[in-house]
Amino acid sequence: MTDERRLHLFERVGVEIEYMIVDQETLDVRPIADKLFHDVLGTYGSDVEGETVTWSNELVAHVLELKTTLPVENVELAGRSFVPELSRILSLLQKRDAVLMPTAMHPWMNPKTETTLWPHEGREVYENFDRVFGCQGHGWSNLQSMHLNLPFANDEEFGRLHAAIRLVLPLIPALAASSPFEEGIATGWLDNRLKHYRTNSKRIPQVAGEVIPEPVRSQEEYHDKIFKPMFEAIAPFDPEEEMQEEWLNARGAIARFERGSIEIRVIDSQESPVADSIVGSAVVALARSLVQEEWSSYEDQFSLDQSSLVELFENACRRGEEAVALDSRYLRMFDIVSAAMKAGDLWRAIARRLPVEIGEPLLNQVDRKPLARRLLLNAHEKPSKTQLLTIYRQLVDCLAENRFFDPNRG
Repeated sequence: MTDERRLHLFERVGVEIEYMIVDQETLDVRPIADKLFHDVLGTYGSDVEGETVTWSNELVAHVLELKTTLPVENVELAGRSFVPELSRILSLLQKRDAVLMPTAMHPWMNPKTETTLWPHEGREVYENFDRVFGCQGHGWSNLQSMHLNLPFANDEEFGRLHAAIRLVLPLIPALAASSPFEEGIATGWLDNRLKHYRTNSKRIPQVAGEVIPEPVRSQEEYHDKIFKPMFEAIAPFDPEEEMQEEWLNARGAIARFERGSIEIRVIDSQESPVADSIVGSAVVALARSLVQEEWSSYEDQFSLDQSSLVELFENACRRGEEAVALDSRYLRMFDIVSAAMKAGDLWRAIARRLPVEIGEPLLNQVDRKPLARRLLLNAHEKPSKTQLLTIYRQLVDCLAENRFFDPNRG
């Protein structure tokens, strides 16, 4: 996140959303992102930069990322700008008998046999990750997410924003989970992407920590508590020091001090930009309310026990809106006096306190339930390939038409 000056809290937001490239008929992954770039650029470049939206490559060749070229006023504006770009991309892919498919994981991809790393510009970084961690796994080669980049101008703003985001992260899967299937099976987790995200760096656990980041107030403290242990742990695997950068950090929200932003990384991609916009807008609005101390103080937010946040996050990854927050101290951060509350009910209570232009769409989203829950309504525990094809063809249509997935439709 760059500007002539440092952006202050909530002045702008940067938005990134990843999509799968799949075969038009079979919906199997198609590692042709490089060919898409070549069709536009005439070369195997890694970015197609537009005035408002930029396309970028990712770790694997079947994933395409759309992102705001510059930070924008709000998530909804970013979502609207993505719609015509998606139409352009779909037109180009049609010539190669391919389409884009949304959600956070391909429902039957086998990463051990279907992973193709990006083979062109910037591949050295990906090759290093593959060498150290092994990227032929669901947590690496089969995942699509939305990232939000929220700015801060100085240490004071960073500390307040970081404390607020730590409280928001555990609730996100309860709203955004969209990955209930893995290799053709409903695993019992609503967010299989995050199930794998929690452990995909286990060879060097300091890289992801507990996903919920440690409480820190400043850049110096962040370096001492997070960067330094992480860089020391990877040093034996990285003698050229090529990976000892901010982007190595795999927590659910990472500080990007070079950009002056915190990047939230635990939001599953939804079925369409309109759905992504509602989820992203809710996350930003909730973080803003916490930063502004509408319901609890900065000191109380900072001092909340780490273990309760990690426990709720893991439960929400598994159970979505049905996960129960059992820590009354956590609920008090939202000015709720209760011993326990389901995550979906907590989102509903939050929605009623947010500005109406955000709260009403959020209430509708909570009532719809997470996309993963809606997908499961149309599938058995071990769905047939035909059944999954039918469901995910509907999702392909949702993305092309920018609409919500309705389990009762079609």
